[in-house]
Amino acid sequence: MESTHQLERFIDELRRRWPIARGSLCEVAKPCVRAGCAACAHGEKHLSFIFSYRKDGKQRCLYVPRELVPELRHAIHGGQWVESRMSELGAALVFAHRQRRQPTAPRPKQRKPKT
Repeated sequence: MESTHQLERFIDELRRRWPIARGSLCEVAKPCVRAGCAACAHGEKHLSFIFSYRKDGKQRCLYVPRELVPELRHAIHGGQWVESRMSELGAALVFAHRQRRQPTAPRPKQRKPKT
């Protein structure tokens, strides 16, 4: 029964934190693609955001429009919460199993060999 209650609490919290994402968000300075850009001609670069993530074991990057940055930051924070919570739940599962199992007979102490 306790695991059902934990699942419901986890799903409720997940809904509150939605959307979620796994990856990182970085602000980078890059030259633009426009020919004849005055800023780029003077060596200035344009600030933009890149979302870095893994897919099929390979790192991928996507340009992120500035207006999406706050929502993506929120999603990444939610994803970090999910990963942390999953670790906590895994440890709790092991501890619960240890408490449920039958107590075993104590192991005899091993003696150190005489030298």
